[in-house]
Amino acid sequence: MPTISMFYGILIKMYYAEHQPPHFHAYYNENKAIFDLNGNALEGTMPPKQTKLIQAWAILHEEELKANWCLSRTNEMLFHIKPLE
Repeated sequence: MPTISMFYGILIKMYYAEHQPPHFHAYYNENKAIFDLNGNALEGTMPPKQTKLIQAWAILHEEELKANWCLSRTNEMLFHIKPLE
């Protein structure tokens, strides 16, 4: 699963040929969560501060996340998305 972004100790990954709905995986220490491309948590656990950072990042990069999702559906190489600064 490629890492498409990394910021403040959070890893953002997206699987190839993943099931619907469009989403990405976030990892922070021992916490794992799945978010939709709008930044809404779908499942898993993440501390509140990191959840807010992930949500802000997703809102800023929604179009890039959608483009990566389309690439992943056809097993094409995903591109890196700028981290939250």
